[in-house]
This record gives sequence, structure tokens and C-alpha cells, in this order.
Amino acid sequence: MTVEETTRRVTKRRVRTRANLLDAAFAVFAAKGFGRVSIEEVCEAAGYSRGAFYSNFDSLDELFFALYRERADLIADQVAGALALDGPGLDVPAAVDRVTEVLLLDRDWLLVKTDFLVHAARDPAVARTLLEHRARLRGAIAERLARAGGRTALPAALGDIDGAAHAVVAAYDGVTTQLLLDRDVEHARRWLGRLLTALLTDGSGDSTA
Repeated sequence: MTVEETTRRVTKRRVRTRANLLDAAFAVFAAKGFGRVSIEEVCEAAGYSRGAFYSNFDSLDELFFALYRERADLIADQVAGALALDGPGLDVPAAVDRVTEVLLLDRDWLLVKTDFLVHAARDPAVARTLLEHRARLRGAIAERLARAGGRTALPAALGDIDGAAHAVVAAYDGVTTQLLLDRDVEHARRWLGRLLTALLTDGSGDSTA
């Protein structure tokens, strides 16, 4: 086996180890909360030693941030993809249906996301990471609304496209907070769909109004 082949195998193994650590950490963080988890617990859940952990992450904080960024970037990409499926115009009810299916993932993600929010509220450096993700999510929504141009009229109360994007993210925040408490995913999905349709149209579901 050549040095190049050996290096490639080591790199693949390290990528797999990192992914397994992130998956295990997601399950442990969701079950116990970020502040109550130790490196040993993550290693045990993943089936690795502390050495494997430290070959991929310097600290539990670094792992937590990597986990959040991975999931948050995936959601932003999915939202952008869901909004890109229409033609030049924007069928608001259809787009809302697709977006709510993407945004309302699972309760475990919402628990981890809430932990990150609380952590960020106490640490300005962490807050910047969260604000960057939220700005990216709003940007994907605003960019799609901008491409619809005059074909899709937004309610004047929202002000402009950026205001509409802020409103969409705020509606998601509110509905998912309720979801954490009542655990009713289907109700949350229906309610978010109605709320977003009302925000982005005259409330009738007619995107040309």
C-alpha cells in the first residue's frame, strides 16, 4: 500500500469518526442538555476513546458548535431549495407547505437549538454564530421573495422583503417554542402553515392578492 493510499484511508476513517461523534453527541445533548453532558458520555455513546474525541475536537464546546453549524447549515440549504422550486412567481401556499416540512424537523433538534440559544445569550462570541445562521436563513427567504418581484404582493404591514423574512423566522420561533411544550408536531406544522400564509398574503391563501 502506498503512502497516498494509507493517507486516504486514515482521512476517511477520521471523517467517519467525526461524523459518529457528532451523531452520538446530538442524541446525548437532546436527552440531557448541553450543560449536563461530559466528554466521557459522548465517547461512550459513540463507542470511541477520549483519544478519538481529542483527535477531532479540542473541547465539548467545539463539538457543540460544530454540531449546531452542521444542522443549521443543512436547514438553511433545505429552505433555500424548497423556495427555489417554483417558477418566476411564487405560489405562497405551496411554498409554505414545502418550507414547513423542512423547518419542523424533530423535537430533538429543537431541544439542541434551544440549548444553543441559551448558551449564546450569555456569550457574545457564541451569539455571533447564532446570528450568522439566522441571517443566512432570512437571506434565503428574502432572496426568494425578491426574485418573485412584483408577481407576488406582500402585505404593506411587513414593510419590505427583509421585514417579511424577519416575520417568517419570528413565526417559526414562536410555533416551535409551543412545540417543545406540547409535543404535537402535526398541530405545529398546520399552525405554522396558516400563520406564514397569512403573513405573506392577505390571509386568504391567494398569492396574487
